[in-house]
Amino acid sequence: MKIKFAIFILTLIFASSCRSKIYYFQAQPVDLEVINESGKIKISGSSAFQLPDTFVWGGSPIKIENKYYLFFSAWESGINVPKFSESWLTNSKIGLAVSDSPKGNYKSLGIVLKGMNANGDSSAWDAQSAHNPLIKMFNGKFYLYYVSSVDPGVQPSGSSGENLDKRNRLQQNQKIGVIEFNSIQDLLAGKYLRSEQPLLSPRTRVKPDHVLDPSPPGTETKPDNLIVVNPAVVFNPKTGEYLLYFKGNIYDPNWRGVHGVAVGDSPVGPFTATDKFVFDFDDGNGKKVSAEDPFVWYHASDKCFYAVVKDFNGKLTGSEPGLALLKSADGFEWKPAEFPLFMKKELVLKDGTILKVDRLERPQILLDKNDNPLVLYAACSVDPCNEKKDGGTFNVQIPVKKISSVKNSFYSEINSKEKE
Repeated sequence: MKIKFAIFILTLIFASSCRSKIYYFQAQPVDLEVINESGKIKISGSSAFQLPDTFVWGGSPIKIENKYYLFFSAWESGINVPKFSESWLTNSKIGLAVSDSPKGNYKSLGIVLKGMNANGDSSAWDAQSAHNPLIKMFNGKFYLYYVSSVDPGVQPSGSSGENLDKRNRLQQNQKIGVIEFNSIQDLLAGKYLRSEQPLLSPRTRVKPDHVLDPSPPGTETKPDNLIVVNPAVVFNPKTGEYLLYFKGNIYDPNWRGVHGVAVGDSPVGPFTATDKFVFDFDDGNGKKVSAEDPFVWYHASDKCFYAVVKDFNGKLTGSEPGLALLKSADGFEWKPAEFPLFMKKELVLKDGTILKVDRLERPQILLDKNDNPLVLYAACSVDPCNEKKDGGTFNVQIPVKKISSVKNSFYSEINSKEKE
């Protein structure tokens, strides 16, 4: 018998040593409507945060008292700006939205962080943009981690970077930074601490050709190669340290996204990158799996770290491209969860319709008081967006429901039905 409706199983295997109890999380319907106007896709509904004439992308949520805040990436769209695949590097800013509910209805409070170019400083490491926010609270203060870059300019004739255009120079010069502030009110008033130096920079720059400032020949490639982007920060109560996960790029021989972890004694570092590759798995055919966009958290009662990552080709989920669930006892040695498919690239609408989407990535999760996922936030586009100039991307809020005391036979039944 074929299954006639989609059940999004967002599985988590919880407990001490990460294996004794079994819970899973089921995605709940979202309030979205898809409108096709002469071939142009438009989205409406309270579950989508979007802005007119704007690309909206990754969003990081936090609850403060009785309000929910969403830090999001956004940049102008339109015929006179570069297409999506370029404009996120050149134009991205970080905005702030607020809602009475974590499930949607977010209203923009405006832009809170721009590249330093906006302040007249074109030489700062973060001059160009501010992108992929991560909001965290540690010890009563707020920390907004972000990604930025600066254009080093046209490279000298004869150098390995002489043929790089501005887009690729910016891409290869990305680093991670952070601002620190005491309250939302202070942030909106522009009262925050911003470091003049990046929080983390690449240690190696190994690439066969077309590379900025390459490392000497024979340099051993580290996880923080060429770039460090997409920060995920978590406090490790087992050691009293802070773990900063990041993505780098390597070429072996083709491009592959890799991840590493840096360790620091405070939320603002200094962070020291380790040589350990994390979220690094073989696909069973002698090749490495490519993933990105980790969201990492620590589950106190389970004494376990969990991560949700974007799986490009389904090698981690074990079924198809989507979001994969990983787990770790120490934050360094990771493996796929027993049921690693966290979410397909699909949304369930209120009428039960299954909406396939082209992009569902940059996952961020609002946790409940017991460290269980409550709402998943993801950057989304229904149709391909790389060539777009007219906006249409949004951040979607997907409520999840915890289902407990489930036997393994239940998963076997669901998996067998999905395969029919």
